[in-house]
Amino acid sequence: MTNFLPLVEQFHSLQGEGYHAGKSAFFVRLAGCKVGCSWCDTKNSWDEKKYPSISIEKIIDRIKIAREKGASFCVITGGEPLQHNLDNFCKAIKKMTMGEELKPMKIHIETSGVNSISGSYDWITLSPKRHSPPKSYFLKNCNEIKIIINEIEDIEFAIQIKKETLKQYHPSKSEDGLKKEDKIFYLQPAWNNANGFSLAIDFVKNNPDWKLSLQTHKYLKIN
Repeated sequence: MTNFLPLVEQFHSLQGEGYHAGKSAFFVRLAGCKVGCSWCDTKNSWDEKKYPSISIEKIIDRIKIAREKGASFCVITGGEPLQHNLDNFCKAIKKMTMGEELKPMKIHIETSGVNSISGSYDWITLSPKRHSPPKSYFLKNCNEIKIIINEIEDIEFAIQIKKETLKQYHPSKSEDGLKKEDKIFYLQPAWNNANGFSLAIDFVKNNPDWKLSLQTHKYLKIN
């Protein structure tokens, strides 16, 4: 467990993607990623040696300020954030609000699922990659699955991932005994990829158990 993390950036903005899109959030982007997606829009975060190791305490100071200004949760992203042990970081985020009247800061993480889990989260966004499949833990325990679409093979991968996910968990039941889905499945077109947009839209139109996720922060031109 570490008390220092390689930090690319941290900022208060709106969540632009997935289920929580449009909500006030504080983002902590960590450096380091070995997954190496050719279409990645944060390639600058891959090499953690380019970034300073910042103490958890200093990162927490910024999270506190953002929380006071209205951030409803903290998103840990990357890079691939789970290349680092996040046990101490998550404990520190939760501890910072103990004894206060405000509710504890919720912690979200965005991960490809290739590394082992560390830390504790209120929401897990799994973004699995075709060339580097996720560990089964994340298929079972994630809250939403977001698959980036560039080409037809990504659609085929999405179908397979959902099949594997459904094998890993049993949907909970509501009081009336009906099954209730507890995972949300998204297709997200890769930015500036017309083919990806067309494929994702056509698939979601014909598969109502999937939803379309867009990078709304890019349209709004905000971080």
